Amino acid sequence: MTQYGARHVAIIMDGNGRWAASRGQPRPYGHRAGVEALRKIVRAAPDLGIEYLSVYAFSTENWKRPEAEVETLMDLLVEYLRGEVDELDREQVKIIFLGDDRAMPERCKREMDIAAARTGRNQGLVLAIAVNYGGRDEIVRAVRRALADPKKAAELDEETFGDFLDTAGMPDPDLIIRPSGELRLSNFLLWQSAYAELFVTPVYWPDFDEQELERALQHFQQRDRRFGGHG
Repeated sequence: MTQYGARHVAIIMDGNGRWAASRGQPRPYGHRAGVEALRKIVRAAPDLGIEYLSVYAFSTENWKRPEAEVETLMDLLVEYLRGEVDELDREQVKIIFLGDDRAMPERCKREMDIAAARTGRNQGLVLAIAVNYGGRDEIVRAVRRALADPKKAAELDEETFGDFLDTAGMPDPDLIIRPSGELRLSNFLLWQSAYAELFVTPVYWPDFDEQELERALQHFQQRDRRFGGHG
């Protein structure tokens, strides 16, 4: 197993639409190709020493997209979970979900619940899929959960606050990867990314493969992580 020192890698899966447009295809064509890229990366991650893989699948802002595109994304989520859960379970992958699922269609919530229950005891890679997720929304929801217990709220600090986040029990991301060349976090893991290293590549997500992932990890391995200390 190749080790690069990145236990938790988070990926903003961006560029599907532009990838499709560059090929004269509609946006759903790009989203479907993006699902194939995700399959490759999930399979490759454990061999690269990754223990936690968080992927930004659908943001709280994505509801603003055309209704037909949103429906396509919801259908692809259901299709991915139904089609992959058997293999992921065999490979000991544990699936969890980040975000507020209350706005998700029932068909999605049903498959999310099945996948989480089916793989909940697995001891391998933790695959965290962010759906209807926004970093600011997560922090607000965490504050509300904390305030529901006055005793805990009174003793709150940075460490205990993490217990109220969607990522409770997970280490903060070591590396955040942004395909498509955009230079922003897009409201992804805002609290958790305080000291994450960033890797931006112009490669669109559908073309992001195992070699691109390893290249990102190689760059990460060369970083001098000081966490606010002296250089």
